[in-house]
Amino acid sequence: MDLKSYDDVTRYITEECLLIYKGKDTIQAMELALHLMDFPKLKMHCPQHHYLIPAAMLTASYKTQGRSVESLQSDLMEAMMRAKNILPAFCGLYGSCGAAVGLGIYLSILTDSNQYSVHTWALTNKVVGECLLKISEIDGPRCCKRNSYIALQIGEKFSKEELGLDLGTTESIQCTHYQKNLEECKKGECPFYNFSTPIEVYKV
Repeated sequence: MDLKSYDDVTRYITEECLLIYKGKDTIQAMELALHLMDFPKLKMHCPQHHYLIPAAMLTASYKTQGRSVESLQSDLMEAMMRAKNILPAFCGLYGSCGAAVGLGIYLSILTDSNQYSVHTWALTNKVVGECLLKISEIDGPRCCKRNSYIALQIGEKFSKEELGLDLGTTESIQCTHYQKNLEECKKGECPFYNFSTPIEVYKV
């Protein structure tokens, strides 16, 4: 695996996923993603989130399925290459948030789907569509953290209902990154903003 051509954040996400995969018996997708988001070099808003979503989801799914670390390593590289095609500001300029598209990357790789597939082709588009609709319920401006939380919740629920994969059930989420986003943060309009008491998971 050659990561030399990738940035520090992408390398960290990949290496950390593999390290945790080797060291833990069970992995929850949301828990892993929140851990990855705490990496100091990961900015509040950046295209690396487009890779972080499928990386966390694949790592949790492959652990649940008992796949080899070599299989995960290979498919993380594939997810990395696909995520590079989701440009910065994709949400505003193309109308498709990269976190949602990241779920499509996750599901297409997990199910070995492509443009010629039948049922899995539909599932891949369905998960992205459901995620985009949920993201659109909150007005802009963009927030990579907020949309990532929503994508992960959709991913957990979708994986359990459609694929029978239990990747964890998130009981509450509190954003810990809002101070990096003071000018654009929606504060009380964001379902993840309440800091006085733990909030219930945003219903998906």
